[in-house]
Amino acid sequence: MKPESPGGARRAKAGDTVRVHYICRLADGSVFATTRNKQPKQFVIGTTSIIPGLQEAVIGMAPGEKKIVEIPPEKAYGPYHEEMTATIDRELIPEGVEVQVGVSLRVKHADGHESDVFVTAVEGDRIRVDGNHPLAGKRLIMELELVELIPA
Repeated sequence: MKPESPGGARRAKAGDTVRVHYICRLADGSVFATTRNKQPKQFVIGTTSIIPGLQEAVIGMAPGEKKIVEIPPEKAYGPYHEEMTATIDRELIPEGVEVQVGVSLRVKHADGHESDVFVTAVEGDRIRVDGNHPLAGKRLIMELELVELIPA
């Protein structure tokens, strides 16, 4: 890949800092994240702070360039893992903790590590929780515009 476009504009590569506007949709067309009417998202290409699919999509773009990309789950928030769901007894939740669908809970596992889970169902004294990222298993459609490129 050439570092410059035919018009002479430099193209984004690993290590560069970029500022990107995006609109991110799910397959059904619903928008779940956007930078429009906000500051562009800034990141260094090649760091772990941004999903791999977005980083890969920006590589080779020139400032001012726009494109639409489809990002598979493996390059976004990962596949959905059924083994990261569980049904637990309400008595395992400390008193005073609100338990309703959508609430995030911090849980301690048998090996001592902690993680966040989301309540997905409440049925009497049984609570269904899910430790997957809410976008796990989802294909993302992103409209991108490279606003600024700061060479490495």
